Amino acid sequence: MIELSSNIKNYILENFGEDYLQKYQDYFNSNYKSYLRISRSKNSDSLISSLHEYGIELSAIPNIPEAYKINVGENIVGKTLEFVLGQYYIQSLSSMIPALVLNPAENDVTLDMCAAPGSKTTQLSELMNNRGTLVANEISLERMKSLIFNLDKINAMNTGVLKGKGELLSKIYDNYFDKILVDAPCSALGIVQKKGEVSNWWDVKKAEALSEQQIRLLVAAIKMAKVGGEIVYSTCTLSLEENEYVVNKVLNKYPVELLEFDLPIKSIDGFTKYAGEHLNDELKKTRRILPWDNHSEGFFVAKLVKTDDTEANQKYSPKEKKHEFIRHTQPKIQIYLKEISERFAIPYQVFENYKYINKNGDVYFVDRNWNGGIIENFMRIGSKLGSIDKRDKLQIHTAAAQLLGSSAQNNCVEIDKEELEIYFGGGIIRKEFMPFGQKIVLYRNQVIGTASASSEGLKSQFPRAFRTQEIIFPK
Repeated sequence: MIELSSNIKNYILENFGEDYLQKYQDYFNSNYKSYLRISRSKNSDSLISSLHEYGIELSAIPNIPEAYKINVGENIVGKTLEFVLGQYYIQSLSSMIPALVLNPAENDVTLDMCAAPGSKTTQLSELMNNRGTLVANEISLERMKSLIFNLDKINAMNTGVLKGKGELLSKIYDNYFDKILVDAPCSALGIVQKKGEVSNWWDVKKAEALSEQQIRLLVAAIKMAKVGGEIVYSTCTLSLEENEYVVNKVLNKYPVELLEFDLPIKSIDGFTKYAGEHLNDELKKTRRILPWDNHSEGFFVAKLVKTDDTEANQKYSPKEKKHEFIRHTQPKIQIYLKEISERFAIPYQVFENYKYINKNGDVYFVDRNWNGGIIENFMRIGSKLGSIDKRDKLQIHTAAAQLLGSSAQNNCVEIDKEELEIYFGGGIIRKEFMPFGQKIVLYRNQVIGTASASSEGLKSQFPRAFRTQEIIFPK
């Protein structure tokens, strides 16, 4: 078992005192408490009832309607059918707070600067009712895979994924965003209970080095925000170097002010002193979430508003435009949409809610009001509608079926529990399904994906990326 290092103990004792250190050590040695966030698009009562069939018991968190503590079933809550279908997200209680404080609406152009693995990005998407414009940036290609995986699970139709250094994004965007979340990389002193390995490497010099990066990220966010735009800066660490000190630096140099805000969980004021130096008194408006106060993780949260213009950075040269958004009325997409509409009896007006991108035969769709910038800058925009096959027919993707399937009236097939296991394994259900062709697959009257019916039976088209998950099935 990893022990709490002397570096951490000495830092906490010196900056916060003996009582704080004792509580921190007790927290470090206690059992981790798990929480989940139910998708806003799902009926909470129905989902809780479904999870009860697995033996999972939840309790609601006051003042956060989507948040639940997992009382029983922590070992199976990440393996249910409902989890695989993105009906809820396993996320610490404290981690839910920054997105709630930012609270973007569907008409806000919103940026998540440090997005992977996607817990806060998916939450932001849902707060926006999966509409409008959300840009999710991530520098690490490996971490981006988990971000896209999680966005696909919730069918995020308002999100474009960028790969870039957050500090440099202000060379692409200037005075652009209404809301920005900077959930910065940090030294993780607030999550050592879950990630004990932090104790092996933590020291104050690493915190100070991270502080410099955090300042650059926050400065870039200020430059990208519109005047009147709001920025939430958050970390999952407790060090002053990475929290109050960072915010104090930008308050002294840039046109931003701290906003007061209420939290639905217990917190304390931010500190106004650092290493004997008196900081801006306004830092009392920042909030520290102590892990032992809420049986969750430690977080720091600050909310700022941009009050005046900032000097624009020299812009990157725009990439050559090779793709464009296609409206549902344009002939190059309309014929495919009409075929889908007729095959599955989906009312055509459903397709009017989106705009489309055709990338070498792979068609993606995104909310019709999405306005995140040049297509070529993005790794992905919206969700996958489907792929155009050799017969020039658009075969819809499982993600599209899950999103549009509730409107479908034709070529939908219901499978049973035994068939469900075959389906999730990517196999063929050896049974006749007429007429041949693509089907929308349902289980217990909920859409789970697509399949292709032929003389062999029903061949699963459940994405390979999702087949890697261990799935247990309801009793």
